[in-house]
Amino acid sequence: MTRILITGGAGFIGSHVADACVAAGHEVMVVDDLSSGKKEHVPDAARFVLCDVGSDTAVEAVKTFRPEVINHHAAQINVRASVADPQRDAQVNILGSIRLLEAARQNGVRKFLFASSGGAGYGEQEQFPADESHPVRPVSPYGAAKMSVELYLNYYRAQYGLEYTALRYANVYGPRQDPHGEAGVVAIFAERLLRGQTAVVNGDGEQTRDFVYVGDIVRANLAALERGDGMSVNIGTGVETNINTVFRFLRDLSGSRQTEIHGPSMSGEQRRSCLENRMASYELGWYPEMSLEEGLARTLDFFREKIKNAGKW
Repeated sequence: MTRILITGGAGFIGSHVADACVAAGHEVMVVDDLSSGKKEHVPDAARFVLCDVGSDTAVEAVKTFRPEVINHHAAQINVRASVADPQRDAQVNILGSIRLLEAARQNGVRKFLFASSGGAGYGEQEQFPADESHPVRPVSPYGAAKMSVELYLNYYRAQYGLEYTALRYANVYGPRQDPHGEAGVVAIFAERLLRGQTAVVNGDGEQTRDFVYVGDIVRANLAALERGDGMSVNIGTGVETNINTVFRFLRDLSGSRQTEIHGPSMSGEQRRSCLENRMASYELGWYPEMSLEEGLARTLDFFREKIKNAGKW
């Protein structure tokens, strides 16, 4: 059993990680400000602290719980919001992370797991799929913040012996993703199509992403508890899928008859993104298991039930 503190553990990815850690027999504390997470997604067996990740309360939680591992998922996750307000993004994503690293250093934390970003970190790619040696040239403050924290992780390892693994996620989708706001095109399309509302494809829809199911992301987090020390590792499928294809899959699976409607493209987003996963296979023993069509079907089922039971998100 390992004591694990999960920041953002009420959110989309973090709550799935918390569920899996509890199921595996670990002792879990969740820290979340519920700005986008939901308390009902926190597993009953986990302790819960309501606070901002950069706050005194979060530091005190590390001091009292004394985790062996910190799994850091709390973040400002909206790429477009980071473009609109880079200072706010850095306040949460860089300074909040540094404060957490300081708390980890001062309280005997063994390892720091960090939810990083491959797509946002590499920016406009030179090769497809991109491996971990690809140049880091983020085109958004969000991506710049993620890469900055990775540099701090390396510093804390070199200076203080704090072990880490940074998981560079591709585009994660699945149940519990928030359909409100700008992040998560799968969740946005799924809810709007099921409700009979208009789902708008940004730009020409030919931009590509590497879509990885949240259940596969969870397995990577569990593997990284004991593996991948001192590494930044891509967690993706190695497959490019354009947004038009995702829309058509979801439209057909949902039974919608909506024709494609295209809106303006968005700033701060790269044209193509796809991550090689050979390092994850070798270092973590991880490989994606969920097909895109099956993952989209499961995500639609989640939203279908959510709408049926609550009538709203």
